[in-house]
Amino acid sequence: MDPKRPELGADEAIVQRVLVGERALYEVLVRRHNQRLYRAARAILRSENEVEDVMQEAYVQAFAHLSQFRAEARFSTWLTRIAVHEAFARRRRAQRTTEVEEPVAVITPEHQAGSRELAKLLERAIDALPDDFREVLVLRTLEDMSVADTAAALDIPEDTVKTRLFRARNLLREAVADSAMGAAAEAFDFQAPRCNRIAAEVMARISKGV
Repeated sequence: MDPKRPELGADEAIVQRVLVGERALYEVLVRRHNQRLYRAARAILRSENEVEDVMQEAYVQAFAHLSQFRAEARFSTWLTRIAVHEAFARRRRAQRTTEVEEPVAVITPEHQAGSRELAKLLERAIDALPDDFREVLVLRTLEDMSVADTAAALDIPEDTVKTRLFRARNLLREAVADSAMGAAAEAFDFQAPRCNRIAAEVMARISKGV
């Protein structure tokens, strides 16, 4: 069954049921809005290390103030505003910090999958380049050969190597940009394992009254 439970109706109807005691239904709202809150927080913070913390805090704060929600606005808008305010607050605190520590990169399965997909995208784009450009790009960029060595290997003048590399990079940039824009709807996708984790953690905090 869809964890977002469309048969339960609109967000506002679920809010009313949560307010009269069906607290477990709050998880449905969490799952419905994980994607939106993730993208909103990620756009502001650009830090995977803090985004999930912001999401959790937004959900907990929203639950704590659920009785203040007014149906004049959409619940999704109200909830997103809470997340955005929390994200901005964290960014302001970080900017006021005198000692800026280098964030520790967190490598998740989602990141690894994204890296593999990016590598495949680049491979396809490189393969689509004209032969002359692809050869220069691979030797100069992927193999890190010098201009002189590349020219010698391909038996072409060094100036030709420079020209072809410049044009190859431009074509590659355009190809990758086009592919990326075609997949824009999937950008910053909040995948199922993370959705499950956030939902479980939020509900655990609510059950403890935190």
